Amino acid sequence: MDSLQVAVFLGITALIAFATYIHCRGQRANVEGGVKDQERDYFLANGGLAWYFVAGSITLTNLSTDQLVSMNGNQMLLVAWWELAAVVGLFILAFVFLPVYYRNNCTTTTELLQRKYSDKHIRALISLLFLLGNLFIFLPAILYGGSRFFLSLLGLDGGLENIMLISIILAVVGAAYAIFGGLRAVAVSDTYSGVLILSLAVLVVILALQAIDYDFSGIPAERLTLIGDDASDIPWHTLLTGMIFIQTFYWSTNQTITQRAMASPTIWEAQKGVLAAAAIRLLIVPLIVVVPGIVAYKMFGDVPSDGAYGQIVGAVLPSWLSGAFAAALFAAALTSFNSILNASAALYVCDMHESYIAKPKSVARLGAIVSVLMSVLALALVPFWAVQESLINTVQQLYGLLSMPILSAFIVGLVFRNVEARAAMIGVVFGVVFYGYWSMVWQPAHYIHGMAVTLILCVAVSLLANLIVFGQRAQLSLRHREQAAPEALS
Repeated sequence: MDSLQVAVFLGITALIAFATYIHCRGQRANVEGGVKDQERDYFLANGGLAWYFVAGSITLTNLSTDQLVSMNGNQMLLVAWWELAAVVGLFILAFVFLPVYYRNNCTTTTELLQRKYSDKHIRALISLLFLLGNLFIFLPAILYGGSRFFLSLLGLDGGLENIMLISIILAVVGAAYAIFGGLRAVAVSDTYSGVLILSLAVLVVILALQAIDYDFSGIPAERLTLIGDDASDIPWHTLLTGMIFIQTFYWSTNQTITQRAMASPTIWEAQKGVLAAAAIRLLIVPLIVVVPGIVAYKMFGDVPSDGAYGQIVGAVLPSWLSGAFAAALFAAALTSFNSILNASAALYVCDMHESYIAKPKSVARLGAIVSVLMSVLALALVPFWAVQESLINTVQQLYGLLSMPILSAFIVGLVFRNVEARAAMIGVVFGVVFYGYWSMVWQPAHYIHGMAVTLILCVAVSLLANLIVFGQRAQLSLRHREQAAPEALS
Protein backbone atom coordinates (compact mmCIF):
# COMPACT_ATOMS: atom_id res chain seq x y z
CA MET A 1 0.00 0.00 0.00
CA ASP A 2 1.13 3.54 -0.71
CA SER A 3 0.54 6.44 1.67
CA LEU A 4 -2.87 7.29 0.12
CA GLN A 5 -4.11 3.73 0.51
CA VAL A 6 -2.93 3.62 4.11
CA ALA A 7 -4.68 6.91 4.81
CA VAL A 8 -7.94 5.63 3.30
CA PHE A 9 -7.69 2.43 5.31
CA LEU A 10 -7.07 4.21 8.61
CA GLY A 11 -9.65 6.88 7.88
CA ILE A 12 -12.49 4.46 7.14
CA THR A 13 -11.61 2.24 10.08
CA ALA A 14 -11.66 5.26 12.40
CA LEU A 15 -14.89 6.54 10.85
CA ILE A 16 -16.70 3.27 11.57
CA ALA A 17 -15.47 3.35 15.15
CA PHE A 18 -16.50 6.98 15.58
CA ALA A 19 -19.97 6.43 14.07
CA THR A 20 -20.46 3.45 16.38
CA TYR A 21 -19.42 5.53 19.40
CA ILE A 22 -21.79 8.36 18.47
CA HIS A 23 -24.71 5.98 18.08
CA CYS A 24 -24.05 4.07 21.29
CA ARG A 25 -22.97 6.78 23.72
CA GLY A 26 -25.34 7.38 26.59
CA GLN A 27 -27.33 4.21 25.93
CA ARG A 28 -25.82 2.01 28.66
CA ALA A 29 -28.76 2.54 30.99
CA ASN A 30 -28.44 -0.40 33.36
CA VAL A 31 -24.73 -0.73 34.05
CA GLU A 32 -25.33 -0.18 37.76
CA GLY A 33 -28.58 -2.12 37.98
CA GLY A 34 -29.18 -5.69 39.09
CA VAL A 35 -27.48 -8.64 37.45
CA LYS A 36 -30.40 -9.35 35.12
CA ASP A 37 -30.56 -5.70 34.07
CA GLN A 38 -26.81 -5.67 33.43
CA GLU A 39 -26.99 -8.87 31.42
CA ARG A 40 -29.87 -7.59 29.31
CA ASP A 41 -28.03 -4.35 28.63
CA TYR A 42 -24.57 -5.81 27.92
CA PHE A 43 -25.62 -8.94 26.04
CA LEU A 44 -28.99 -7.94 24.52
CA ALA A 45 -28.53 -4.17 24.02
CA ASN A 46 -31.41 -3.68 26.48
CA GLY A 47 -33.80 -5.05 23.82
CA GLY A 48 -33.23 -2.02 21.63
CA LEU A 49 -31.96 -3.34 18.28
CA ALA A 50 -34.06 -2.20 15.32
CA TRP A 51 -34.60 -4.71 12.51
CA TYR A 52 -31.92 -3.18 10.27
CA PHE A 53 -29.29 -3.59 13.00
CA VAL A 54 -30.42 -7.20 13.48
CA ALA A 55 -30.09 -7.84 9.74
CA GLY A 56 -26.74 -6.08 9.48
CA SER A 57 -25.26 -7.77 12.50
CA ILE A 58 -26.41 -11.28 11.53
CA THR A 59 -25.02 -10.79 8.02
CA LEU A 60 -21.62 -9.49 9.06
CA THR A 61 -21.23 -11.84 12.02
CA ASN A 62 -21.30 -14.73 9.57
CA LEU A 63 -19.74 -13.01 6.55
CA SER A 64 -16.15 -12.54 7.62
CA THR A 65 -12.78 -13.07 6.02
CA ASP A 66 -13.02 -16.80 6.73
CA GLN A 67 -16.06 -16.87 4.41
CA LEU A 68 -14.79 -14.54 1.69
CA VAL A 69 -11.24 -15.86 1.74
CA SER A 70 -11.85 -19.56 2.22
CA MET A 71 -14.92 -19.96 0.00
CA ASN A 72 -13.31 -18.05 -2.85
CA GLY A 73 -10.17 -20.02 -2.06
CA ASN A 74 -11.94 -23.19 -3.20
CA GLN A 75 -12.33 -21.56 -6.64
CA MET A 76 -15.55 -23.40 -7.47
CA LEU A 77 -19.28 -22.70 -7.63
CA LEU A 78 -20.24 -25.66 -5.48
CA VAL A 79 -19.48 -23.95 -2.14
CA ALA A 80 -22.34 -21.51 -2.80
CA TRP A 81 -24.59 -24.20 -1.32
CA TRP A 82 -23.42 -23.21 2.15
CA GLU A 83 -24.98 -19.77 1.60
CA LEU A 84 -28.08 -20.89 -0.33
CA ALA A 85 -28.95 -23.46 2.33
CA ALA A 86 -28.46 -20.79 4.99
CA VAL A 87 -31.64 -19.08 3.78
CA VAL A 88 -33.62 -22.10 4.97
CA GLY A 89 -31.84 -21.93 8.32
CA LEU A 90 -32.78 -18.26 8.75
CA PHE A 91 -36.45 -19.00 8.02
CA ILE A 92 -36.38 -21.73 10.66
CA LEU A 93 -34.90 -19.22 13.11
CA ALA A 94 -37.55 -16.61 12.31
CA PHE A 95 -40.65 -18.79 12.52
CA VAL A 96 -39.73 -21.79 14.69
CA PHE A 97 -37.12 -20.80 17.27
CA LEU A 98 -37.55 -17.04 17.77
CA PRO A 99 -41.15 -17.33 19.05
CA VAL A 100 -39.93 -19.82 21.65
CA TYR A 101 -36.98 -17.66 22.73
CA TYR A 102 -39.16 -14.58 23.09
CA ARG A 103 -41.94 -16.44 24.89
CA ASN A 104 -39.40 -17.73 27.42
CA ASN A 105 -37.62 -14.34 27.71
CA CYS A 106 -34.21 -15.93 27.11
CA THR A 107 -30.86 -14.14 27.38
CA THR A 108 -28.96 -17.09 25.93
CA THR A 109 -30.20 -19.88 23.69
CA THR A 110 -29.11 -22.38 26.31
CA GLU A 111 -31.42 -20.78 28.86
CA LEU A 112 -34.24 -22.35 26.88
CA LEU A 113 -32.79 -25.79 27.63
CA GLN A 114 -32.81 -25.07 31.35
CA ARG A 115 -36.46 -24.10 31.14
CA LYS A 116 -37.45 -27.13 29.08
CA TYR A 117 -35.57 -29.68 31.17
CA SER A 118 -35.84 -27.82 34.52
CA ASP A 119 -32.13 -28.46 35.02
CA LYS A 120 -29.19 -26.07 35.02
CA HIS A 121 -26.56 -28.72 34.29
CA ILE A 122 -27.63 -29.37 30.71
CA ARG A 123 -27.53 -25.62 30.12
CA ALA A 124 -23.95 -25.52 31.40
CA LEU A 125 -22.89 -28.55 29.33
CA ILE A 126 -24.18 -27.09 26.07
CA SER A 127 -22.63 -23.71 26.92
CA LEU A 128 -19.30 -25.42 27.50
CA LEU A 129 -19.50 -27.07 24.07
CA PHE A 130 -20.31 -23.73 22.46
CA LEU A 131 -17.37 -22.12 24.23
CA LEU A 132 -14.99 -24.88 23.13
CA GLY A 133 -16.16 -24.49 19.54
CA ASN A 134 -15.71 -20.72 19.66
CA LEU A 135 -12.26 -21.03 21.22
CA PHE A 136 -10.76 -23.85 19.19
CA ILE A 137 -12.51 -23.35 15.85
CA PHE A 138 -14.15 -20.03 15.05
CA LEU A 139 -11.98 -17.42 16.77
CA PRO A 140 -8.57 -18.67 15.52
CA ALA A 141 -10.02 -19.40 12.05
CA ILE A 142 -11.26 -15.80 11.78
CA LEU A 143 -7.88 -14.43 12.86
CA TYR A 144 -6.04 -16.63 10.37
CA GLY A 145 -8.47 -15.91 7.51
CA GLY A 146 -8.22 -12.16 8.04
CA SER A 147 -4.44 -12.23 8.26
CA ARG A 148 -4.15 -14.42 5.17
CA PHE A 149 -6.26 -12.02 3.13
CA PHE A 150 -4.31 -8.92 4.07
CA LEU A 151 -0.99 -10.55 3.30
CA SER A 152 -2.29 -11.76 -0.06
CA LEU A 153 -3.80 -8.37 -0.89
CA LEU A 154 -0.57 -6.55 -0.05
CA GLY A 155 1.62 -9.12 -1.79
CA LEU A 156 3.55 -9.80 1.42
CA ASP A 157 5.07 -13.01 2.66
CA GLY A 158 2.44 -15.32 4.17
CA GLY A 159 4.79 -16.73 6.75
CA LEU A 160 3.63 -17.49 10.27
CA GLU A 161 5.40 -14.45 11.74
CA ASN A 162 3.41 -12.02 9.57
CA ILE A 163 0.19 -13.97 10.09
CA MET A 164 0.62 -13.75 13.87
CA LEU A 165 1.38 -10.01 13.74
CA ILE A 166 -1.85 -9.18 11.89
CA SER A 167 -3.79 -11.66 14.03
CA ILE A 168 -2.69 -9.82 17.17
CA ILE A 169 -3.88 -6.50 15.74
CA LEU A 170 -7.26 -8.00 14.80
CA ALA A 171 -7.65 -9.61 18.22
CA VAL A 172 -6.83 -6.45 20.16
CA VAL A 173 -9.16 -4.16 18.20
CA GLY A 174 -11.95 -6.75 18.02
CA ALA A 175 -11.80 -7.39 21.74
CA ALA A 176 -12.01 -3.64 22.41
CA TYR A 177 -15.41 -3.44 20.69
CA ALA A 178 -16.76 -6.42 22.61
CA ILE A 179 -15.37 -5.28 25.96
CA PHE A 180 -16.24 -1.60 25.96
CA GLY A 181 -19.46 -1.55 23.97
CA GLY A 182 -21.27 -4.82 24.57
CA LEU A 183 -23.71 -6.17 21.99
CA ARG A 184 -25.02 -2.72 21.10
CA ALA A 185 -21.64 -1.52 19.83
CA VAL A 186 -20.99 -4.84 18.12
CA ALA A 187 -24.31 -4.79 16.24
CA VAL A 188 -24.04 -1.15 15.21
CA SER A 189 -20.47 -1.51 13.95
CA ASP A 190 -21.54 -4.69 12.13
CA THR A 191 -24.23 -2.79 10.25
CA TYR A 192 -22.06 0.16 9.25
CA SER A 193 -19.32 -2.23 8.17
CA GLY A 194 -21.86 -4.36 6.32
CA VAL A 195 -22.92 -1.57 4.00
CA LEU A 196 -19.27 -0.98 3.10
CA ILE A 197 -18.20 -4.61 2.68
CA LEU A 198 -21.24 -5.69 0.66
CA SER A 199 -20.93 -2.72 -1.67
CA LEU A 200 -17.24 -3.26 -2.32
CA ALA A 201 -17.59 -7.05 -2.56
CA VAL A 202 -20.26 -6.64 -5.25
CA LEU A 203 -17.97 -4.19 -7.04
CA VAL A 204 -15.21 -6.81 -6.98
CA VAL A 205 -17.58 -9.31 -8.60
CA ILE A 206 -18.47 -6.87 -11.38
CA LEU A 207 -14.86 -5.86 -12.05
CA ALA A 208 -13.72 -9.49 -11.96
CA LEU A 209 -16.32 -10.48 -14.54
CA GLN A 210 -15.32 -7.53 -16.71
CA ALA A 211 -11.67 -8.59 -16.46
CA ILE A 212 -12.48 -11.88 -18.22
CA ASP A 213 -15.14 -10.28 -20.46
CA TYR A 214 -17.76 -12.51 -18.83
CA ASP A 215 -16.13 -15.49 -20.56
CA PHE A 216 -15.83 -18.65 -18.44
CA SER A 217 -14.41 -20.80 -21.20
CA GLY A 218 -11.36 -22.82 -20.22
CA ILE A 219 -12.54 -23.31 -16.64
CA PRO A 220 -13.10 -27.02 -15.86
CA ALA A 221 -16.75 -28.03 -15.73
CA GLU A 222 -16.42 -29.39 -12.19
CA ARG A 223 -15.63 -25.88 -10.99
CA LEU A 224 -18.79 -24.44 -12.54
CA THR A 225 -21.37 -26.95 -11.37
CA LEU A 226 -23.79 -26.91 -8.46
CA ILE A 227 -24.20 -30.69 -8.64
CA GLY A 228 -21.31 -32.20 -6.73
CA ASP A 229 -20.26 -35.80 -7.36
CA ASP A 230 -19.24 -38.27 -4.68
CA ALA A 231 -15.65 -37.06 -4.66
CA SER A 232 -16.51 -33.36 -4.31
CA ASP A 233 -16.53 -31.25 -1.14
CA ILE A 234 -20.35 -31.16 -1.18
CA PRO A 235 -21.83 -34.25 -2.90
CA TRP A 236 -25.35 -33.48 -4.12
CA HIS A 237 -26.95 -36.06 -1.82
CA THR A 238 -25.57 -34.38 1.32
CA LEU A 239 -27.99 -31.51 0.60
CA LEU A 240 -30.78 -33.95 1.45
CA THR A 241 -29.31 -35.13 4.75
CA GLY A 242 -26.93 -33.25 7.02
CA MET A 243 -26.93 -29.87 5.29
CA ILE A 244 -30.34 -28.79 6.60
CA PHE A 245 -29.41 -29.83 10.13
CA ILE A 246 -26.14 -27.88 9.95
CA GLN A 247 -28.07 -24.77 8.95
CA THR A 248 -30.71 -25.28 11.64
CA PHE A 249 -28.04 -25.58 14.29
CA TYR A 250 -25.98 -22.61 13.12
CA TRP A 251 -28.75 -20.08 12.58
CA SER A 252 -31.25 -21.15 15.23
CA THR A 253 -29.31 -22.37 18.29
CA ASN A 254 -25.88 -20.76 17.97
CA GLN A 255 -25.67 -17.96 20.54
CA THR A 256 -23.41 -15.84 18.33
CA ILE A 257 -26.14 -15.54 15.67
CA THR A 258 -29.38 -15.74 17.62
CA GLN A 259 -28.23 -13.23 20.23
CA ARG A 260 -28.81 -10.44 17.71
CA ALA A 261 -32.33 -11.60 16.92
CA MET A 262 -33.12 -11.90 20.64
CA ALA A 263 -32.19 -8.24 21.23
CA SER A 264 -35.12 -6.51 19.51
CA PRO A 265 -37.98 -4.79 21.36
CA THR A 266 -40.57 -7.16 19.79
CA ILE A 267 -40.52 -10.51 18.06
CA TRP A 268 -41.92 -8.93 14.88
CA GLU A 269 -39.00 -6.48 14.78
CA ALA A 270 -36.61 -9.41 15.22
CA GLN A 271 -38.29 -11.45 12.49
CA LYS A 272 -38.09 -8.53 10.06
CA GLY A 273 -34.35 -8.36 10.68
CA VAL A 274 -33.89 -12.10 10.21
CA LEU A 275 -35.89 -12.09 6.96
CA ALA A 276 -33.88 -9.14 5.67
CA ALA A 277 -30.71 -11.08 6.47
CA ALA A 278 -32.15 -14.05 4.54
CA ALA A 279 -32.77 -11.83 1.51
CA ILE A 280 -29.17 -10.59 1.59
CA ARG A 281 -27.97 -14.18 1.97
CA LEU A 282 -29.99 -15.27 -1.08
CA LEU A 283 -29.41 -12.38 -3.46
CA ILE A 284 -25.92 -11.10 -2.70
CA VAL A 285 -23.74 -13.40 -0.62
CA PRO A 286 -23.53 -16.43 -2.97
CA LEU A 287 -22.13 -14.21 -5.73
CA ILE A 288 -19.45 -12.56 -3.64
CA VAL A 289 -18.14 -15.79 -2.10
CA VAL A 290 -17.70 -17.79 -5.33
CA VAL A 291 -17.44 -15.61 -8.45
CA PRO A 292 -14.12 -13.87 -7.62
CA GLY A 293 -12.50 -17.23 -6.84
CA ILE A 294 -13.68 -18.75 -10.13
CA VAL A 295 -12.43 -15.75 -12.08
CA ALA A 296 -9.12 -16.02 -10.22
CA TYR A 297 -8.82 -19.60 -11.52
CA LYS A 298 -9.22 -18.39 -15.09
CA MET A 299 -6.73 -15.56 -14.62
CA PHE A 300 -4.11 -17.15 -12.34
CA GLY A 301 -4.83 -20.89 -12.27
CA ASP A 302 -5.15 -22.90 -9.07
CA VAL A 303 -4.09 -20.43 -6.37
CA PRO A 304 -2.77 -22.22 -3.24
CA SER A 305 -3.31 -21.47 0.44
CA ASP A 306 -6.66 -19.63 0.18
CA GLY A 307 -4.89 -16.78 -1.61
CA ALA A 308 -7.28 -16.44 -4.58
CA TYR A 309 -9.47 -13.68 -3.13
CA GLY A 310 -6.66 -11.37 -2.13
CA GLN A 311 -5.01 -11.90 -5.51
CA ILE A 312 -8.12 -11.11 -7.55
CA VAL A 313 -8.97 -8.08 -5.42
CA GLY A 314 -5.46 -6.73 -5.89
CA ALA A 315 -5.75 -7.27 -9.65
CA VAL A 316 -9.17 -5.73 -10.39
CA LEU A 317 -9.64 -2.94 -7.85
CA PRO A 318 -8.25 0.51 -8.64
CA SER A 319 -5.34 1.27 -6.36
CA TRP A 320 -7.17 4.12 -4.67
CA LEU A 321 -9.92 1.70 -3.63
CA SER A 322 -7.68 -1.01 -2.23
CA GLY A 323 -7.32 0.93 1.03
CA ALA A 324 -11.11 1.12 1.35
CA PHE A 325 -11.43 -2.58 0.65
CA ALA A 326 -8.75 -3.42 3.18
CA ALA A 327 -10.69 -1.38 5.74
CA ALA A 328 -13.90 -3.22 4.80
CA LEU A 329 -12.29 -6.64 5.22
CA PHE A 330 -10.65 -5.51 8.45
CA ALA A 331 -14.08 -4.48 9.69
CA ALA A 332 -15.58 -7.80 8.56
CA ALA A 333 -12.98 -9.74 10.51
CA LEU A 334 -13.52 -7.51 13.55
CA THR A 335 -17.30 -7.91 13.50
CA SER A 336 -17.17 -11.69 13.48
CA PHE A 337 -14.44 -11.79 16.11
CA ASN A 338 -16.08 -9.36 18.51
CA SER A 339 -19.50 -10.97 18.01
CA ILE A 340 -18.17 -14.37 19.04
CA LEU A 341 -16.39 -12.82 22.02
CA ASN A 342 -19.58 -11.13 23.22
CA ALA A 343 -21.59 -14.32 22.76
CA SER A 344 -18.93 -16.34 24.59
CA ALA A 345 -18.98 -13.90 27.49
CA ALA A 346 -22.78 -14.21 27.64
CA LEU A 347 -22.59 -17.99 27.75
CA TYR A 348 -19.99 -18.04 30.50
CA VAL A 349 -21.48 -15.26 32.66
CA CYS A 350 -25.14 -16.27 32.42
CA ASP A 351 -24.88 -20.04 32.14
CA MET A 352 -21.83 -20.98 34.17
CA HIS A 353 -20.47 -18.29 36.48
CA GLU A 354 -23.82 -17.15 37.80
CA SER A 355 -25.04 -20.73 38.35
CA TYR A 356 -21.95 -22.31 39.84
CA ILE A 357 -19.80 -19.55 41.32
CA ALA A 358 -21.70 -16.36 42.21
CA LYS A 359 -23.75 -13.56 40.74
CA PRO A 360 -21.19 -11.07 39.38
CA LYS A 361 -21.12 -7.57 40.79
CA SER A 362 -20.26 -6.22 37.37
CA VAL A 363 -21.34 -8.19 34.29
CA ALA A 364 -19.29 -5.94 32.03
CA ARG A 365 -16.10 -6.48 34.03
CA LEU A 366 -16.49 -10.26 34.09
CA GLY A 367 -17.37 -10.25 30.39
CA ALA A 368 -14.20 -8.28 29.69
CA ILE A 369 -12.07 -10.85 31.52
CA VAL A 370 -13.63 -13.68 29.51
CA SER A 371 -13.09 -11.79 26.25
CA VAL A 372 -9.41 -11.16 26.98
CA LEU A 373 -8.75 -14.79 27.92
CA MET A 374 -10.56 -16.09 24.83
CA SER A 375 -8.58 -13.71 22.61
CA VAL A 376 -5.21 -14.78 24.01
CA LEU A 377 -6.01 -18.48 23.71
CA ALA A 378 -7.36 -18.03 20.17
CA LEU A 379 -4.10 -16.38 19.13
CA ALA A 380 -2.18 -19.38 20.41
CA LEU A 381 -4.23 -21.63 18.09
CA VAL A 382 -3.69 -19.64 14.87
CA PRO A 383 -0.65 -21.74 13.81
CA PHE A 384 -2.88 -24.84 13.61
CA TRP A 385 -5.18 -23.14 11.13
CA ALA A 386 -2.26 -21.83 9.09
CA VAL A 387 -1.48 -25.38 7.89
CA GLN A 388 -5.01 -26.41 6.89
CA GLU A 389 -5.65 -27.10 3.20
CA SER A 390 -9.15 -25.59 3.16
CA LEU A 391 -10.32 -23.29 5.92
CA ILE A 392 -14.07 -23.59 5.29
CA ASN A 393 -14.07 -27.37 4.99
CA THR A 394 -11.96 -27.81 8.13
CA VAL A 395 -14.27 -25.47 10.09
CA GLN A 396 -17.40 -27.33 9.01
CA GLN A 397 -15.95 -30.79 9.61
CA LEU A 398 -14.58 -30.02 13.07
CA TYR A 399 -17.70 -28.22 14.21
CA GLY A 400 -19.68 -31.39 13.54
CA LEU A 401 -18.20 -32.66 16.81
CA LEU A 402 -20.40 -30.15 18.62
CA SER A 403 -23.18 -29.02 16.31
CA MET A 404 -25.29 -32.16 15.97
CA PRO A 405 -25.01 -33.21 19.64
CA ILE A 406 -26.05 -29.69 20.67
CA LEU A 407 -28.95 -29.63 18.20
CA SER A 408 -30.16 -32.96 19.55
CA ALA A 409 -30.60 -31.45 23.02
CA PHE A 410 -32.78 -28.69 21.56
CA ILE A 411 -34.85 -31.12 19.47
CA VAL A 412 -35.48 -33.50 22.37
CA GLY A 413 -36.37 -30.61 24.67
CA LEU A 414 -38.77 -28.96 22.21
CA VAL A 415 -40.39 -32.01 20.62
CA PHE A 416 -40.72 -34.26 23.67
CA ARG A 417 -41.72 -33.86 27.28
CA ASN A 418 -41.08 -36.03 30.32
CA VAL A 419 -37.41 -36.37 29.37
CA GLU A 420 -34.80 -36.43 32.13
CA ALA A 421 -32.04 -33.86 31.52
CA ARG A 422 -29.35 -36.44 32.22
CA ALA A 423 -30.74 -38.62 29.40
CA ALA A 424 -30.34 -35.75 26.94
CA MET A 425 -26.81 -35.16 28.25
CA ILE A 426 -25.96 -38.83 27.65
CA GLY A 427 -27.15 -38.38 24.05
CA VAL A 428 -24.99 -35.28 23.64
CA VAL A 429 -21.81 -36.95 24.94
CA PHE A 430 -22.51 -40.01 22.79
CA GLY A 431 -22.85 -37.78 19.74
CA VAL A 432 -19.49 -36.09 20.28
CA VAL A 433 -17.73 -39.45 20.53
CA PHE A 434 -19.63 -41.05 17.64
CA TYR A 435 -19.08 -38.19 15.19
CA GLY A 436 -15.41 -38.01 16.10
CA TYR A 437 -15.07 -41.72 15.30
CA TRP A 438 -17.12 -41.37 12.07
CA SER A 439 -15.22 -38.41 10.63
CA MET A 440 -11.68 -39.07 11.85
CA VAL A 441 -11.37 -42.87 12.03
CA TRP A 442 -14.16 -44.82 10.35
CA GLN A 443 -15.05 -42.43 7.47
CA PRO A 444 -17.69 -44.67 5.83
CA ALA A 445 -19.32 -41.72 4.05
CA HIS A 446 -19.09 -37.95 3.70
CA TYR A 447 -18.89 -36.03 6.97
CA ILE A 448 -22.15 -34.18 6.18
CA HIS A 449 -23.94 -37.54 6.04
CA GLY A 450 -22.18 -38.30 9.30
CA MET A 451 -23.78 -35.25 10.85
CA ALA A 452 -27.28 -36.44 9.93
CA VAL A 453 -26.58 -39.92 11.29
CA THR A 454 -25.09 -38.40 14.46
CA LEU A 455 -28.18 -36.26 15.09
CA ILE A 456 -30.59 -39.17 14.65
CA LEU A 457 -28.54 -41.41 16.94
CA CYS A 458 -28.21 -38.66 19.58
CA VAL A 459 -31.99 -38.27 19.75
CA ALA A 460 -32.47 -42.05 19.83
CA VAL A 461 -29.86 -42.54 22.57
CA SER A 462 -31.43 -39.75 24.65
CA LEU A 463 -34.89 -41.31 24.44
CA LEU A 464 -33.58 -44.82 25.15
CA ALA A 465 -31.56 -43.62 28.13
CA ASN A 466 -34.62 -41.79 29.38
CA LEU A 467 -36.63 -45.02 29.25
CA ILE A 468 -34.06 -47.63 30.28
CA VAL A 469 -31.83 -45.74 32.71
CA PHE A 470 -34.28 -43.28 34.25
CA GLY A 471 -37.55 -45.18 33.80
CA GLN A 472 -39.39 -42.34 32.07
CA ARG A 473 -41.31 -42.61 28.80
CA ALA A 474 -40.96 -39.55 26.57
CA GLN A 475 -44.14 -38.09 25.14
CA LEU A 476 -44.52 -36.03 22.01
CA SER A 477 -45.35 -32.44 22.83
CA LEU A 478 -46.80 -30.28 20.06
CA ARG A 479 -47.36 -27.49 22.54
CA HIS A 480 -44.54 -25.80 24.40
CA ARG A 481 -44.62 -26.24 28.13
CA GLU A 482 -44.85 -23.27 30.36
CA GLN A 483 -41.68 -21.82 31.84
CA ALA A 484 -40.25 -23.74 34.74
CA ALA A 485 -40.89 -22.47 38.22
CA PRO A 486 -38.38 -19.87 39.44
CA GLU A 487 -36.84 -22.27 41.92
CA ALA A 488 -36.02 -24.70 39.07
CA LEU A 489 -33.97 -22.01 37.41
CA SER A 490 -31.91 -21.04 40.42
